[in-house]
Amino acid sequence: MPTSILHSIDACCLSTKYIFRNMMKCSNLLPLCCFSVLLTLSAASTILFQGFNWESCNKQGGWYNSLMNTVDQLAQAGVTHVWLPPPTHSVSPQGYLPGKLYDLDDSSYGNAAELKALINAFHQKGINCVADIVINHRCGTKQDGRGIWCVFEGGRSDGKLDWGPHFICRDDTEYSDGTGNLDSGAPYAPAPDIDHLNPTAQQGLIEWMNWLKTEIGFDGWRFDFAKGYAASVMEIYMQGTSPDFAVGEIWNSLSYGNDGKPNYNQDSHRNELANWVQGAGGAITAFDFTTKGILQAAVEGELWRMIDPNGRPTGLIGIMPRNAVTFIDNHDTGSTQKLWPFPSDKVMQGYAYILTHPGIPSIFYDHFFDWGLLEGINQLTAVRRRNGINESSSVNIMAADADLYVAMIDGKVIVKIGPRYSVGNLIPPNFNVAASGQDYCVWEKQ
Repeated sequence: MPTSILHSIDACCLSTKYIFRNMMKCSNLLPLCCFSVLLTLSAASTILFQGFNWESCNKQGGWYNSLMNTVDQLAQAGVTHVWLPPPTHSVSPQGYLPGKLYDLDDSSYGNAAELKALINAFHQKGINCVADIVINHRCGTKQDGRGIWCVFEGGRSDGKLDWGPHFICRDDTEYSDGTGNLDSGAPYAPAPDIDHLNPTAQQGLIEWMNWLKTEIGFDGWRFDFAKGYAASVMEIYMQGTSPDFAVGEIWNSLSYGNDGKPNYNQDSHRNELANWVQGAGGAITAFDFTTKGILQAAVEGELWRMIDPNGRPTGLIGIMPRNAVTFIDNHDTGSTQKLWPFPSDKVMQGYAYILTHPGIPSIFYDHFFDWGLLEGINQLTAVRRRNGINESSSVNIMAADADLYVAMIDGKVIVKIGPRYSVGNLIPPNFNVAASGQDYCVWEKQ
């Protein structure tokens, strides 16, 4: 368990060999400490914004129409990508039990015309739009001869994505007719598990996602419950749709000790994320659940957790920063569900960390618009943009004690989180305060 530690690291020991729109197979797999990553390069730092919460589907007047009022503020904050909610017909109002995938008019968030108008408004401000892609499972809209809801309608007159029970994994015995392939990933009990090894299913879903790009205007994807099918299948979807940006949700539990707290060593957890990214071809990113879990434990007086034995950040950003999407909370972990919430009084410490560190930071709607944190988050995004902090920025962790974490990023920015006020002589005289708040401070080199 580290206490006060001085280490200099390069958070990116990666060789980049890949451009999204010209995808090629990665030929050699390197050890986890130095992956050969395939990822899009961007001149500007990518900043993701989750543009909804669990209750957005209940917004009077429609969520798409409501979001139109946020476009200018998000552009001013330097947001480059907005993640929008699932756009299709769904059995559940939030959109995570989809049925007719081509039907965008039967959505709790609004209709297709409103969605296209919103996307166009974001595009006019240079912001790309990310669709929440829910394809692991699907709800039947008709019963078969057995009386089981396993007949799927695509929502078009030409029969696209009209499927029967043959498209369900055969080990999903509640719905399957026993003719599909075995599930290639984790099961999902609430709805039929789609057979993603079926080439017809793959091609139909690729065609649908490309339709979302060409007809609706989406630029990229957030894949819901991505552990529900094989990483190799995800690579097929990435190659078939060439998104501007894509991120997968691989949410597995950290390892915990008998005291109910996360164990210090979470290498197995972050390596699982890294292996999934590599198995999916390397072009996709993954939500850095490792960093979230460690960080929300660390801000409770255990900031020694934020450095690994090799001096690196302890999450996925420590081994594969270009493919790591860091976040504080989302519609599941926070919002009204609160399945795994960040300590509410320390959220800005969390943003001070992710907005100054490598990886791709994601800002949650609730924190930005509902919690009164807009100004503080804007200050941090401005620091990130002014200093060119990006996915592969270097990190020099200068201190990691129970009540103090200090790190220098790219030799130009220093961040401090934790309640200890005095940082001794860690801050050079040519660094001035650029942003500060309760238990955090950020300095810029002058």
